[in-house]
Amino acid sequence: MSRAYNFCAGPATLPESVLVQARDEMLDWRGTGMSVMEMSHRGDAFVEIAETAEQDLRELAGVSDDYAVLFMQGGASSQFSTIPLNLLGDKTSADYVNSGIWSKKAIAEAARYSDVNVVASAEAGGFSSIPDQASWRTSADAAYLHYTPNETIGGLEFDFIPDSADVPLVADMSSTMLSRPVDVSKFGLIYAGAQKNIGPSGLVVVIIRKDLLGKARKETPTMMNYQVIADNGSMYNTPATYSWYLAGLVFKWLKAQGGVKAMGEINQRKAEKLYGFIDTNEFYANPIEPRFRSWMNVPFTLQDDALNGVFLQGAEDRGLLNLAGHRSVGGMRASIYNAMPEAGVDALIQYMTEFAKERG
Repeated sequence: MSRAYNFCAGPATLPESVLVQARDEMLDWRGTGMSVMEMSHRGDAFVEIAETAEQDLRELAGVSDDYAVLFMQGGASSQFSTIPLNLLGDKTSADYVNSGIWSKKAIAEAARYSDVNVVASAEAGGFSSIPDQASWRTSADAAYLHYTPNETIGGLEFDFIPDSADVPLVADMSSTMLSRPVDVSKFGLIYAGAQKNIGPSGLVVVIIRKDLLGKARKETPTMMNYQVIADNGSMYNTPATYSWYLAGLVFKWLKAQGGVKAMGEINQRKAEKLYGFIDTNEFYANPIEPRFRSWMNVPFTLQDDALNGVFLQGAEDRGLLNLAGHRSVGGMRASIYNAMPEAGVDALIQYMTEFAKERG
């Protein structure tokens, strides 16, 4: 069979070698006679898988012992409630930056549990740039400051880490996790849905500074209490074992590529190549201020929206899949996460070049 280039924003493409290894180990993991998805999460075999995955993630992301690493069920959206329930403590408000659809969802959920102070919003400018931090209106008594480094739908990305002073900084890194080096020590909490750069859906990774544990409100469900999850090694209940296993394979693959520094160089090159083509071909356009363009999610429009369907069908015929933009914004979107090879970007640019010549 011939593998297509899958530009889906999530669940996203996975490294082919990871899929091949998972296939080869499907019926028998290391001579146990069991598939990983059949194993007891308490058994020695899966405990080894889980512990190795956590250690590899710590090495890749530079996570110190000051932080707990949690492998929780669900996705980033489930954390929109989990975060205020755990971090508000005796405070009544939290600061949020509105940079797009996902941050708006986080804000709406947090408002169920606290007063939300929107310190800055990119909405007035059509979510095409990030307001300068000097203009942000933070509150002195906020429990934390939350932002979304990369808006997967709109393709808007921070090019800086906000200064949160003494307030814990919380980040939804679903699309940026492991795509480049990040100084984890600047954050109180990082969370990331796995289905972008980590593995399959159904799993969310949470990296939380240990001094923030133990502050959950009494009404917090046990399964959403970070302290409980940390105390039980992410196994208070039966975890998403197969997703955890596949994430571990992805971590090994990333290490084999040279780690996040090397991956960041590749990702920057892929993004610059695609944006460079879009900017020099008048048939296509990208709405984001260049400084804040996402490395991972590249939205673009055609000169004539009436051609969208034709473009997508032609792309699919070439094995270039899932290029339709999110239903809320339309247009096109190419998600070029870690596992998207540079050859996939080249193939997309070649098709876009030919399409523009034929239809422009």
